[in-house]
Amino acid sequence: MRTPPQPHDPEVSEPSTLDTVRLRRLNRWQAEGLREDLADLYVESSAASPGEEFHDRQKFLLRLADDVQLPGFDMLVAEARSLTGCAFGVPVSRDGSWWQGFHGPLPQNLEQLTASGHVFAILDTVVHPHQHSHGLARRLQERLLGDHEASLGVTLVEQADRSVRAAFTAWGWQEAGQIHRMPGPTAFQVLVLPLGERTSAHPDGLAHNDRTQRPE
Repeated sequence: MRTPPQPHDPEVSEPSTLDTVRLRRLNRWQAEGLREDLADLYVESSAASPGEEFHDRQKFLLRLADDVQLPGFDMLVAEARSLTGCAFGVPVSRDGSWWQGFHGPLPQNLEQLTASGHVFAILDTVVHPHQHSHGLARRLQERLLGDHEASLGVTLVEQADRSVRAAFTAWGWQEAGQIHRMPGPTAFQVLVLPLGERTSAHPDGLAHNDRTQRPE
């Protein structure tokens, strides 16, 4: 997950380059066709040490090759004169398998929202450094979640990546616990972005609504 270490939203009077950025959805085949450009963008957005760029690029390509095969994969890219950002993810399966490895019991509201079919997992967000100060990462995420009519966005962030966690929490994402992903001992922080109506009973926006349950 690549996001700005110090998120900043321009003042209303400040001109924004977002006005010139076009968002476009890609299916898995289109994403595979753009894989080399996406990998270049990933390297440009990362803070890799000299000599590590090739290794990081290959790791990204391997992850992307696996992710595009997941059911429901969807990608949103941002383009101006060139590719400037992307966000991609998948709908969370209603059977709850996405939450395997969660530390402790899964909160009931998360379990109910998952069963209703309105949870979407953002697997990665990559934005060119020159676009960071204009909120492009957040725009990509919110548009992707909106396109899928999600009531809840979820993402995983490595525990040690404090700058990414700070960016997400500044945008309204909430820490919801920890999860282990196999293979390896790495623990990730689970972040959620509630998109439901905030009420006095559910000020966090995590209310479950049976009327919004998706059909089988």
